This record gives sequence, structure tokens and C-alpha cells, in this order.
Amino acid sequence: MIQSIIDVAIVVSKAQKSAEWYRDKLGLEIRANEAHWVTVAPKGSDVVIHLCEGELEPGNTGIAFRVNNLDETYSELTKKGVEFTVKPTKEEWGSYAMFKDPDGNVFWIMPG
Repeated sequence: MIQSIIDVAIVVSKAQKSAEWYRDKLGLEIRANEAHWVTVAPKGSDVVIHLCEGELEPGNTGIAFRVNNLDETYSELTKKGVEFTVKPTKEEWGSYAMFKDPDGNVFWIMPG
């Protein structure tokens, strides 16, 4: 089941430049700096801001929820009638699935 928010994505023109701005101006930590996955957060925070270079897909809220088990949560939510736009998928950077609410807002679930 959903445990917490893991990240919130925001669109930026240059992820590395933005990460440096958040670090230097706001005092946030750069947590990850790997190609598409550039994140910053306040010290001690479990939630990160994903600096997403480019554009988010239409409807994508940029909000990801942490789950214990991706496949079990997918199955549980599917049985409850939640409509998934992306079934559980494994990428080089991690695994995820995406679902939408009744208004078409798209959210992510990711194991954490």
C-alpha cells in the first residue's frame, strides 16, 4: 500500500544548474545527480524534489508515492478499480507504475 510521498517533480530548463541554485541559494542538499535523476531536498527530509529537465507528460502531476511492494500494490489498487496508465515497469534507474485519478491527474508509485 502507499506509505508516503517519495518525490515531487518540477520542470526546469537545466537540471544541474537548478540543483546548484537550490543548494547555493536555499541550502538544500543535492541527493542524486545521475542523468535524468537529479534531486534536491532539505537536510533530513525523506521527500525530494526531482528536477525534471524538459517537460512532464500531459496530466503527469510529478508526484510519486513510496510503496513497500510495487507488484502487490499494483494488484491491490487494480482490484479496487484504479486505472493504471503504465503497468509495473523496470528501467535502468528503477521500477515504477503510473495511475490516474478520476480527473486524469497521473501519479507514480515506486518501491522505496
